[in-house]
Amino acid sequence: CHLLQILSYLGACDRLLKQGYEEGQVEEAMEMFQYSEKKAAEFLHLLAQFNDMGFQQNEIKEVLLLCGNQREKALEELVMK
Repeated sequence: CHLLQILSYLGACDRLLKQGYEEGQVEEAMEMFQYSEKKAAEFLHLLAQFNDMGFQQNEIKEVLLLCGNQREKALEELVMK
């Protein structure tokens, strides 16, 4: 059972890395969302989007966690900071 979890985790990380995300960010996102590939992918996608808009990465992470990856809500929070 434990082996299956590890293989599942590695598969998810591999798929996220192939989307162009950095290894450290992928591992961090997977841990933050209890190894949910879907939530980690949403987080990484929004992190990259907001990063491209010029927001600071540490602020983006904080806001996304608080807002549960809700794009509009997170964007409002970032703009107000």
